[in-house]
Amino acid sequence: MADYFDREHDGTYTRVYKNETPDILKSFVAFDQSVFAEEGREIPLKYRELIAVAVGTTTQCVYCIDAHSKRAVAAGATETELAEAAWVATAIRAGGGFAHGRLAFKFGEEAAGHTH
Repeated sequence: MADYFDREHDGTYTRVYKNETPDILKSFVAFDQSVFAEEGREIPLKYRELIAVAVGTTTQCVYCIDAHSKRAVAAGATETELAEAAWVATAIRAGGGFAHGRLAFKFGEEAAGHTH
């Protein structure tokens, strides 16, 4: 992914959204601003940003990790909190692999003509 990630120039491609689908871009920006508004939400901004870091880590979106890590720190998150958010993401991703791995046993059992 690092071969594709370019903080300095990647944002310039937003022009395609602006030119081709400005109505959708406007709606997305308004939605994102609402989700991450500093005030007026039950979950404090720092925790919403830490959630975003964890989700970005889980989806392996370097752009999300980059932006939301910085925004989380700006909202007061510590390095320890960033680490814990990353570990939460890691546990959830591993748990998904564990849970879905059981499907291999189920489908294998069905293929063999056995069921529990």
